[in-house]
Amino acid sequence: MFDIQENLKKLPDCPGVYMHKDKLGHIIYVGKAISLRNRVRQYFQSSRNMDPKVRSMVSQIAEFEYIKVGSEMEALILECNLIKKHRPKYNILLRDDKTYPYIRITNEPYPRVMKTRLIRKDGSRYFGPYSDAGAVNRIVDLLNTSFALKRCSATAFPPGFKPCLNYHIKQCRGICSGNVDPEEYARAIEGAADFLSGRSKKLQTTLKEKMQAASEAMDYEQAAIYRDYLAAAKSLSETQRVVMHHSEEADVVIPARGTEETYMVVFFVREGKLIGRESFGLEAVEIDTTAALEAQSDDPGSRSAAASAESALLSAFLNQHYSRLPNIPKEILLTHMPEDAAVLEEYLSQLSGHSVKLLCPQRGEKRALVEMARRDVLEMIRTIDERAKAARERRQTLGQEIYEVLHAMGASSVIGGSTDPATGLPGYDGRQFRAEAYDISNTNGIDTVGAMVTFDGLKADKQGYRKFRIRSVEGQDDYASMTEVLSRRFARVFQGDDKFSVLPDIIFMDGGKGHVSTALAVIDATGFDIPVVGMVKDDHHRTRALIYRKKGAGQSLVRDGGAAVRPDADPAVRPDEEPDSDYVEISLADKPLLFSYIGRMQEEVHRFAIEYHRKVRSKHQTGSVLDEIPGIGPKRRNALLEHFKSVEAIRDIARSDGGEQKLAQAPEMNARAAQAVCEYFSK
Repeated sequence: MFDIQENLKKLPDCPGVYMHKDKLGHIIYVGKAISLRNRVRQYFQSSRNMDPKVRSMVSQIAEFEYIKVGSEMEALILECNLIKKHRPKYNILLRDDKTYPYIRITNEPYPRVMKTRLIRKDGSRYFGPYSDAGAVNRIVDLLNTSFALKRCSATAFPPGFKPCLNYHIKQCRGICSGNVDPEEYARAIEGAADFLSGRSKKLQTTLKEKMQAASEAMDYEQAAIYRDYLAAAKSLSETQRVVMHHSEEADVVIPARGTEETYMVVFFVREGKLIGRESFGLEAVEIDTTAALEAQSDDPGSRSAAASAESALLSAFLNQHYSRLPNIPKEILLTHMPEDAAVLEEYLSQLSGHSVKLLCPQRGEKRALVEMARRDVLEMIRTIDERAKAARERRQTLGQEIYEVLHAMGASSVIGGSTDPATGLPGYDGRQFRAEAYDISNTNGIDTVGAMVTFDGLKADKQGYRKFRIRSVEGQDDYASMTEVLSRRFARVFQGDDKFSVLPDIIFMDGGKGHVSTALAVIDATGFDIPVVGMVKDDHHRTRALIYRKKGAGQSLVRDGGAAVRPDADPAVRPDEEPDSDYVEISLADKPLLFSYIGRMQEEVHRFAIEYHRKVRSKHQTGSVLDEIPGIGPKRRNALLEHFKSVEAIRDIARSDGGEQKLAQAPEMNARAAQAVCEYFSK
């Protein structure tokens, strides 16, 4: 298991972003820190001064990981990107992408320098994003003042146009006057662009001289203005390596060798922003990639034996990994160039349908990004095996807990398994179980739908999700609706439908014994032997226990009108009225991982069912009575409504004398369609 206290000792004293995870490995919080060591440790000290939200979060932390960056600003921007990607439940989530401002040099005959939060492909140049909006405002003002740039949005100046105040106080060259040399103005814009590109030393020196001169002249107010300009210039001159201004999408691929396995670590840049990383394990690799990383010199052209081995490793990974992806980025940044790079580029370009470049950058922001990733991987190597071990243990623990449930139920899939003599518990063979869960959603019995979700071990298998529109049930009857869903699901197996061919090891029903009985009635009729358990809720609607039916109990249940009943009992008896003695509860108090797993499954199937129901309901609500008329499709329906304004008006015309002729004269209509409308409303 992941040892929190031991890993706290290994935290570096540097800026970075940390990610807290729960028992299932899901990110529940993303935060930034000037010092990872100091910040992350604070969560695991005394909780006396913590607010309830933080205490609740800390109680769920099972492990953490982090990414080192070069500055607090980088940590801030990377934190924002990760929150948008993972949407952790304990973070404050923004509703749009207007998070950090950029500085824009417009694409106009006389460009302007301005602040913006929107990026458009209009030929303008963008610099940023910047975390300090106040500094951005000061820098825009500084550049406009220092270079006397145009500030107004006007592009045409008719005769008699009067210059604004900025021209009269010598803070604008007066484009509107017609006396500005375009080449001279272009040089001024390039000076502003040089400053924003990081070449700010000349302007900072000038500002410092003006500040000192104003101070010596005891013009302290003006000196303070120059001081603020200088501080803003220093703030915005920091290199933000977590953002690439000239690439919309790229991957950074770095090799890493742990004590147990060799990994390839991929950092993802999307829309110019670093949004996260992922590691991929490789088998049968005997290359010391850690030595290759540590041995890299400042000369990227140098090659050692380890670097040559790394080149072969990169080639194999790029071929196998990207050949199976539906979307390949336009650029892949590497620490070393594979020997067959030209062939790989051509192959990946053919697969993706666009040009793919393999780059080993030697300067600029791309080089800085690769260096940041390389240093992070060196740190990551020290903990990557522990995370892999923790993930394996989570899978093993969940598998063991499900195995114990199946063993208690007497499931045929685990009968005959050995028993651990030390614990007396059933001997778990290490397998991962496939589970299905079902839910019904409707609004007062209208637009009823069913949903099915599938999980392979800890991971949701979204390829196996299925939706069902209930066809045979009138009104609100969850048992009959569930019977239809399960009957159709297993009928597709017998029909040879590959999308339904994989059967689950266990079925979780979002309900008690009534839903268990309903599911078993269908499954027994198919001849399959699939264990079914129900989720028993507490007062807070959380699953506190699982319930299953004893072997042999209720085996005589048959379907009657869609509901499961005993043939020798009153047909009105519902499934949940079976004797309690036929059922057994299994507490989840001693199965914490299974408790979390079931909670997640319950939330997922509920979400999936509600989303489908809302879609069906929305489609129903936005429909029209005209859709029920033969020969009236969406085009004619919309034309009628636009011409006659309402369904009531169409109905009145259809019932009036000469109604057919009036309707036939409407756009998109003809005599036959008009007759169909009149016949419909006459009934």
